[in-house]
Amino acid sequence: MMAIRIGLAVMALMPGAATAQAQNVNLRGTIEAFDGKVVTVKTREGLTVPVELPEALPVAITQLFSLADVKPGMVLGVTTVKRADGAVVAIDLRPIPATANQGLSPWDLQPDATMTNAAVEGAAQAPNGNEITLNYKSGTVKVLVLPTTAMSRSAPGTRDDIKPGVAVFSVARREAGDRLVAVRMQVGKDGVAPTQ
Repeated sequence: MMAIRIGLAVMALMPGAATAQAQNVNLRGTIEAFDGKVVTVKTREGLTVPVELPEALPVAITQLFSLADVKPGMVLGVTTVKRADGAVVAIDLRPIPATANQGLSPWDLQPDATMTNAAVEGAAQAPNGNEITLNYKSGTVKVLVLPTTAMSRSAPGTRDDIKPGVAVFSVARREAGDRLVAVRMQVGKDGVAPTQ
């Protein structure tokens, strides 16, 4: 019965639940417990979800990042939404590996959000913020970065950083029996929470 409840809860977190077997799940929330093998996450939706943590999976921590750290050519992951006036506004911005696939795709940070993985082509002052131009190889997009835009970076951590009460962002693979197995685990550190 517990497995059925967890399975239904996890499917509710996923876009396109009919194809849930082929998808990863993004989990955002707070760590409730960690026994060395399973991380129990209280999600932002209020669900309690166990996630298996493979022994070899690296754990990342979260550090501060700011617009001052952005340099031309740097590859960023920028979550955006389109404002009523047509402006594309960043709600989350973080550096990602230069080898990451570049492009645009839907993202579940909030409704109607898009993830843009792209290289910084330029930056300029804009009313109430800054505008950066992102080149994702098949096109470019100008993104408004506001003072309220969340920013962070990941850095290498250890399993000792997985503690109750700490904020977490995890990508997990759904496997047989409605098990969730982490393929990415990033936790908050020194009060800096994962933003994506």
